[in-house]
Amino acid sequence: MSKHQFQTEVNQLLHLIIHSLYSHKEIFLRELISNASDALDKLKYLTLTDPAYKSAGFDPKIEISFDSGSRPVLVISDTGIGMNSEDLTQNLGTIASSGTRSFVEKLSGDAKKDSSMIGQFGVGFYSSFMVADRVEVVSRKAGDEKAYRWSSDGKGDFEIDDAQRDTAGTTVTLYLNEEGKEYANRWELQNIVKKYSNHIPFPIFLHYEDTRFEGEGDKRKELKEQKTEQINAASAIWKRPKSELKPEDYNEFYRSISHEIDEPLMYIHTHAEGTLDYTTLFFIPQKAPFDLFRADYMPGVKLYVKRVFITDDEKELMPTYLRFVRGVIDSEDLPLNVSREILQQNRILAKIKSSSVKKLLSELEDVQKKDREKYNTFFGEFGIPMKEGLYQDFENRDKILNLVMYKSTKADGFTTLDEYVSRMKPDQDAIYYVTGEKEEILRRSPLLEMYRNKDIEVLIMDSDIDDIVISSVNKFKDHEFKSVNRSDSADSLKSDEDREREESAKPVVDRIKESLGDHVKDVKASVRLSDSPSCIVADEKDPTVQMQHILKAMGQSNLPDFKPILEINPDHEIVKKLAATSDQSVVKDISFLLLEQAMIVEGVELKNPTEFVSRLNRIMEKAI
Repeated sequence: MSKHQFQTEVNQLLHLIIHSLYSHKEIFLRELISNASDALDKLKYLTLTDPAYKSAGFDPKIEISFDSGSRPVLVISDTGIGMNSEDLTQNLGTIASSGTRSFVEKLSGDAKKDSSMIGQFGVGFYSSFMVADRVEVVSRKAGDEKAYRWSSDGKGDFEIDDAQRDTAGTTVTLYLNEEGKEYANRWELQNIVKKYSNHIPFPIFLHYEDTRFEGEGDKRKELKEQKTEQINAASAIWKRPKSELKPEDYNEFYRSISHEIDEPLMYIHTHAEGTLDYTTLFFIPQKAPFDLFRADYMPGVKLYVKRVFITDDEKELMPTYLRFVRGVIDSEDLPLNVSREILQQNRILAKIKSSSVKKLLSELEDVQKKDREKYNTFFGEFGIPMKEGLYQDFENRDKILNLVMYKSTKADGFTTLDEYVSRMKPDQDAIYYVTGEKEEILRRSPLLEMYRNKDIEVLIMDSDIDDIVISSVNKFKDHEFKSVNRSDSADSLKSDEDREREESAKPVVDRIKESLGDHVKDVKASVRLSDSPSCIVADEKDPTVQMQHILKAMGQSNLPDFKPILEINPDHEIVKKLAATSDQSVVKDISFLLLEQAMIVEGVELKNPTEFVSRLNRIMEKAI
């Protein structure tokens, strides 16, 4: 016998599960059945593709039994691929995924908050400790002669020793605690399997003792009989005709593959026949998975060939921007022994993927038109990855442009690009947008003053990704995108009067430019300002403030210093007084304050806040 300590993250996860999830404790059975199904999938694949396993025989089944006596026990057993000693240590004692580790690190210790967060995370085998004060796992790996026992009370360590098992597979024995003894019950187990695991593609058998009575009066006898009953449909739901299926069938299957408690937001079921013969069943969750923005995210689509599971760890099955999609692809045309390398280059799979993406986007477009509230929910969760698709998926860019939405100066909530275009003024030919970090700050930005005065709608793009994405798109239905953050965006809106103001402001512009020197790229009289004295914009070819922030966050530390173009409002009282004064020290201080306050408004960190405060103090002293 050998004793091992749980990895630190496992201890944290166990503590969370045991103390936070009692309202959902029935999911332990879903998780254990899902693990058993995965083990059967893996062995089935090997028996079909690996000569070493073809003679092993494959009798796929999951069996559940229980004892409701004084020491209630629940047993879940499978005839799957099994585990050896190393597998037991790795799979049940550590968290190998860095994504999972990151999830654990985010746990707050607030039971209510953490339990809602864990709804987006498959709690797996460890959920057993919600209902058991001791768990034993006996497993024998296919092809091995030896079996091993893993056991733990979930309080910091586990033991592994030799065991006996006649065939390959795994048996999990739960010694139920007070919270779990209700599950040593035939009806409870049947209901949970029906709710979460009805469409697991292998039979689930429940062994139970049936009690009945014969005779009457003094001759009445109690008879006990051991019975076995299959309690799930054990069908590949995706292969069944849609006309046979009800929403609850889809919901059950979604829960079994996604480890979610909630129903899906929507599902898309497709049978394709003809040049290619395949079936897909895709689900979109209600909530974004916890690893949505991690490079090591877990893909959510499983690949089957003729109902035989091939892989659920292949990121080539869906484009990265649709990584939140859960479901199944089942091809009749791929070979069973298709390898990972072939998958990435396979033309059949590439065509299935392309058709599936088009179908998903079309269904989303349909929801957007018919049920805007539902689509708003979707976009609130998955809007950022959808925007990623604008620069990842050139083939479907037009469709994605119809699906992305933005906040706007003229609409509540989200607005589509089509809706923006429908509200454009007759003489307007461009789509104007402003980028930055926070919606409330952008709505009050001096950059919007001219557009507000001219009654021109501006899209508010407050996601980090917007600046990168929109600059790669250029146009929507022949309408160019123009960034309000850039110096040239107002050129087409200039009037003759604006040009006259620019000319008359040249002397004060030159004084400010001389004072600021190489702290700015240029100084201009602004046509966009009406209330504020100044603002900063980026040159047409330079990165905006937002883009600079993104590039630095991505680790690009060797960026050149950001040099903005300062625009000043010639009609503002501060600028007028600046033009009239002969005190050169005041001119210099005010010039820098006009620049620095504009930078603060745009979220640019001042390099020398001490100098800013000194200048401000000097001007206040003279004003008093």
